[in-house]
Amino acid sequence: MSSDVDQLVEIIARRVQERLGAQPAARLSLAPRDRGECNDDAAPGEDCTSCGACVVRRPWSVRAAEGAGATRVGAAPGVGAVPADLAKLIDHTLLKPEATRDEVVKLCAEAKQHRFASVCVNTTWVPLAKALLSGTDVMVCAVVGFPLGAMSPSAKAYEARDAVRQGAREIDMVLNIGALKSRDYETVFEDICRVVKASAPAGVKVILETSALDLEQKIIACSLSKLAGAAFVKTSTGFGKGGATVEDVELMRRIVGTELGVKASGGVRTAEDAIKMAQAGANRLGASASVAIVTGTADGKSKGY
Repeated sequence: MSSDVDQLVEIIARRVQERLGAQPAARLSLAPRDRGECNDDAAPGEDCTSCGACVVRRPWSVRAAEGAGATRVGAAPGVGAVPADLAKLIDHTLLKPEATRDEVVKLCAEAKQHRFASVCVNTTWVPLAKALLSGTDVMVCAVVGFPLGAMSPSAKAYEARDAVRQGAREIDMVLNIGALKSRDYETVFEDICRVVKASAPAGVKVILETSALDLEQKIIACSLSKLAGAAFVKTSTGFGKGGATVEDVELMRRIVGTELGVKASGGVRTAEDAIKMAQAGANRLGASASVAIVTGTADGKSKGY
């Protein structure tokens, strides 16, 4: 990576942190008259949707800018080296809207056989996947705000909390891309913070949809994800105009350092693709061609999720 890009990363990351360091509390601590009366019935720690952010019921929203809230951090040791076991890096994925019960059953059976890190499914399939994977070390990962990311923060938080209650151990949320492009960084930050809190103790991966972003936006998105306590940043939904690239994975790893994971998803169809992404800094891969990748039989024809 060029020194010019390194400098840009440092400048933008510092700018975002300085901006949010002064504004998150003001942004999130709107008075009850601005967002409705206080919901006194909300349990402490619940994501109260009445006033948006309360230092009593939602203190995380005030502390998040200082780095609080991460539920799982750290890249795998030796990032940059070819992994010895690709399967442990893979979220075995089935997210197409027409997916059937039989296909989800098959997905889970393959995940158990090859010992993938997780199965990644839409929230409607979480209870089934949990039941099928009971007694194994394969996690259930659920997508939230998928695939557009244009839902309200409270809607995403509700979906995330429900998925965790149903058995999800990881949450992949889609960033609010429109807010990011509008330079409304406070909304993007609040969006991620709410999902991180609602998902605890499950870790959250923030999907950036890198093919829709320019360099500066990618840097800002990674910086906001890190400040908000996400566990991973993730390249793509698999439903956008493009998927993971080595260049984007390298950039994301550079920005988040070793404190967060990096997930490459979208277009990872062969063992060669997987190894390239791991060498670039990814310590998790999202793929629907997972079995072909680990068995070396991928034909590269599979598309999307």
